[in-house]
Amino acid sequence: MGSPTARWQRRKEARPPEILSAALAVFAERGYAATRLDDVARRAGVTKGTLYLYFPNKEELFKAVIRGTLVPALTRITDADAASPVSIDDLIADFERLADSPIGVIPKLVLGEATNFPEITRFYLDEVVARGLKAIRAMLQRGIDAGTFRAVDPEYSAYCVVAPLLLGLLWKHSLGAVANDPLDIAVLCRTHRDLLLNGLRPRPVAP
Repeated sequence: MGSPTARWQRRKEARPPEILSAALAVFAERGYAATRLDDVARRAGVTKGTLYLYFPNKEELFKAVIRGTLVPALTRITDADAASPVSIDDLIADFERLADSPIGVIPKLVLGEATNFPEITRFYLDEVVARGLKAIRAMLQRGIDAGTFRAVDPEYSAYCVVAPLLLGLLWKHSLGAVANDPLDIAVLCRTHRDLLLNGLRPRPVAP
């Protein structure tokens, strides 16, 4: 492993991604409130002064972590339209990949301290939650229009689509640490997919 000095001398364009990766790891270990920029700089192998060149404070660093990791992970769903639709299968598969990656801890970090840091919570609502719900509502509406799904309320059905998946992430990164019976995310995803597809399927017309 190279020395800290050698790491600090790496090209400037390599530093922001490494800082974000280090920040995510420290936030996951300590939570938002207890994370110090000194710890992030140390984990990233840069000086605190170098960190400040890219991120003026902890709030902006955390926002950058969300923009650089979680938001891109949602791109396939949020950018979907009639020309490139996303399906229930796509949604579940993308979530399963998210749950298995380090960025799956972000919802727990935000929700765990939501009332203490409203600005972070609002940013998360706007950048992640609102965009994700809008995309799922559009997916449901396309299915309704095509006759693939029955005429449910897309507005509130979107919350029902998200809720079990969010539970899986929160369980994994909080209750899962002490639970006697581990939650199998893959089984949760398969079960949720089955319930969704059967629940959304058009009902036969009575003779």
